[in-house]
Amino acid sequence: MHRDLAAIVGARAVLSQPDDLLLYEFDGSVDRAMPNAVALPATADEVVGLVRWARQNGVVIVPRGAGTGLSGGAVAVHGGLMMGFARMKKIVAIDLGNQRAVVQPGVVNLELTVAVASAGYYYAPDPSSQKACTLGGNVSENAGGPHTLAYGVTTNHVLGLEVVLPDGELVHLGGAVWDTPGYDLTGLFVGSEGTLGIVTEITVKLTRTSEAVKTLLAIYDRVDDGAETVAEITSRAITPSALEMMDQITLQAVEDATNAGYPRDAACVLLIELEGLQEAVESQAAQVQEVCERHGARSVRIAASEAERQKLWAGRKNAFGALGRKAPSFYVQDGVIPRTKIPETMRFIQQVSERYGLAIANVFHAGDGNLHPNILFDSRDAEQRRKVVEAGAEILRFCVSLGGSITGEHGVGMEKNELMPFLFTDVDLAVMGQIKSVFNPDGRLNPGKVFPTTKGCGEIRIPPQHPF
Repeated sequence: MHRDLAAIVGARAVLSQPDDLLLYEFDGSVDRAMPNAVALPATADEVVGLVRWARQNGVVIVPRGAGTGLSGGAVAVHGGLMMGFARMKKIVAIDLGNQRAVVQPGVVNLELTVAVASAGYYYAPDPSSQKACTLGGNVSENAGGPHTLAYGVTTNHVLGLEVVLPDGELVHLGGAVWDTPGYDLTGLFVGSEGTLGIVTEITVKLTRTSEAVKTLLAIYDRVDDGAETVAEITSRAITPSALEMMDQITLQAVEDATNAGYPRDAACVLLIELEGLQEAVESQAAQVQEVCERHGARSVRIAASEAERQKLWAGRKNAFGALGRKAPSFYVQDGVIPRTKIPETMRFIQQVSERYGLAIANVFHAGDGNLHPNILFDSRDAEQRRKVVEAGAEILRFCVSLGGSITGEHGVGMEKNELMPFLFTDVDLAVMGQIKSVFNPDGRLNPGKVFPTTKGCGEIRIPPQHPF
């Protein structure tokens, strides 16, 4: 295998030794599995060559970006060939006049914004891992971020794709314009988690930097008060660019790690950002402050400088990493609920925490109801590991019962695939499977992801027990 792959991408771009493969057996989820080999292509032609070789030899392929995904999407559950895109990291073209950019899949999310910032533009989707995650992975998982509320997720910013299909055919979907004729195949591939094709080039929309930005921090002694504030802000037809909530466990971890200026004794805070024309932002900020105070905020602070605003955001963006101070491991969930249901959902999560004897830290996109309960545990303890997976599934089932979803931005992967029947009927899943079979008929591309694999609907799969 090594010799064949080396002939396509070069000997230095093939990894097959166990010590090297250890680095590719996991992503940000709790699942682990080792590929048989890793190839690192540098061009679309090399991707085509690898795909054709895999087809001829009946080898499964798992595409991988930076490995920051949180649902096991880049885990080689059936072994095979993992294809990493660390060498395909060029910003191919920037067209500021038309607010477009063309990038390879290995470009780090934040690097695109840095490349156009001096001209007054940025790339809007901003996952918490934006300093490390890559745009190819963002496309595969349809990643979001704190500013999803106003600007949408990745699919709202992708105009075209170059894709290698499982038979080795290179195709172009969409283009540089908003609405190309025919079926929206670009939209179909965004969020398909590497099960339909392998992305080798992406055309994205760039967003103009707003004239004014204000960031507010509202501090609460009761979680319910913060949750009710969220519902009223949006009911007033005010759409913040971001509306985030963090609970006390998270605040304490963030302060220990970053000293961002959050209150350690608060039950929760809301981090609210408003963008737009100066006059509109000033007016909305006054209204938001009034709503926060009316719902019991003990104080509302407006960042007085860009440095203070960045400090507050540094705390939020580093919140997941900061939780490492609270426990050796944590299991981050990604349920979605109607935002009016946040108070009762937060109470339910607390009940789950007490029932399973596991601390749960909450940091999430409150404005669009995208929850991120982080269940803290020690992955070396098999019993805790079992409880964590069961507790997470219970929370997601509750989200569905409220009219929500099992994922908002992390994808399904192999973490939630057995829970898909709670959200979709057998007919729904069959139609999705038929679409997948059109592009990936023999299932060699990222197998074991998205679709249920067990016979029973909604069975809870306990991942293999590996220490972190």
